[in-house]
Amino acid sequence: MASAILGLHYLASFLSCFWIYHWISSSGRTTMGLLALQRLMSLQRDRQRRQQRTQALNGSIDSSMDIRKCSPCEQDTHGDSHAAKRMMCSIPTLPEDILQHIHSLLPLRDAARAACSSHAFLRFWRCHPNLTLNWHILGSNANASQENFSCIIDNILRNHSGINIKILKLQLYGIYDAYQYLDSWLQVAVKPGIEELTIELCYGVDMKHNVPCTVLTNGVQNSIWYLQLSCCAFHPTPELGPFRNLKSLLLRSVHILDNELECFLSNSHALEKLDLNGCKKITCLKIPCILLQLHSLKVSCCLNLRVIESKARNLSCFILEGRSVKVSLGETLKMKNLCMGRSNIVCYARVILSSSMPNLKTLTISSHYERVNTPMLRTKFLFLKWLSIYLRLTSCPSYDYFSLVSFLDASPSLETWLLDVAEESMQHESIFGGGSLQLRQMPEQHHGRLKTAGS
Repeated sequence: MASAILGLHYLASFLSCFWIYHWISSSGRTTMGLLALQRLMSLQRDRQRRQQRTQALNGSIDSSMDIRKCSPCEQDTHGDSHAAKRMMCSIPTLPEDILQHIHSLLPLRDAARAACSSHAFLRFWRCHPNLTLNWHILGSNANASQENFSCIIDNILRNHSGINIKILKLQLYGIYDAYQYLDSWLQVAVKPGIEELTIELCYGVDMKHNVPCTVLTNGVQNSIWYLQLSCCAFHPTPELGPFRNLKSLLLRSVHILDNELECFLSNSHALEKLDLNGCKKITCLKIPCILLQLHSLKVSCCLNLRVIESKARNLSCFILEGRSVKVSLGETLKMKNLCMGRSNIVCYARVILSSSMPNLKTLTISSHYERVNTPMLRTKFLFLKWLSIYLRLTSCPSYDYFSLVSFLDASPSLETWLLDVAEESMQHESIFGGGSLQLRQMPEQHHGRLKTAGS
């Protein structure tokens, strides 16, 4: 116990000085503040030295006077208790809000351990605003039962009932019975004022478990800005109302229908990032024009998705991992980062994207089938710095790979060019063979900015 309190003492001293230094720097009082901080640290060091000398002197006197009165075991016990008391008295007196801030900076497991050594830290633990509960933090004991993990989570959340939790992450993978208690946990922990909410259930275990929409009502929709759902069902209704501050929405393997997602997006005017992964029920994704803040859209592994229609005007990053998807992005002048994979995407990128997305800076494309070779055009990617092309043309043995130099010709600012080709049966003449084969050449150009080229 004495060592634990000593550790808390040094932690409190260091973090208090760090907090004061941060306050001084942010307030602009640099010169005078640094001198004051140095004096404070010097005074604390002198105080610690005096206390150590006094403790050493008192310890030697007490041991010489009580050596005949106590057995060795009793001496160790009393010595440890006296040391603990002295350490408790040596913890610096700081305002409660600073101590609470120090406690909130600790990792969750350390914050819980610190609560066992001090009534003050125990009180702070019960008001801890950031809770991340998963199998690793609770203890990855192979012999622990599922009921034990669920019981620990239940006790933690019950002890935090009525507390304004800012961040709640229920990462319940590996805890297979957690979905049985999820609704009651959310009713206890999710209150107005929460800012981040993450719910991750086990993949393949009742993935249709519905996250109740009532959790996001009663003022929660006014404070939450980050929402992540995984391996569950989510069926929002118009009665939820607007989410005024929601900026990031991540749905992973979530059962949600087209009209439900469209309704939810229409009520999230401040949305900036949308990430959909493995949502098999979505067939048509429609992004309304009212999402003026949306700048990042990522869609991957949505197997039944066929159409993406976006009317967001300020979209600058679009990532699509899937085939046979018809894409309509509307206004694309602000598009800077694009990643797409489908058939004939190479020719499409050179013919269409160079004119519709002239401000692209990074472009990653992958294709398994190309009908025609890449043409040479006058249009340019004037700002393109990163280009990655992945080709798996197993059914196009006669494709002319030399035509890809059209991208090099069109990208004067290119810094990185990566070409990854997997082809087993190319039908091209060898440059080492005989006959009248002549090496093809392109007009000489200087690509002084090109730093990396690989395959």
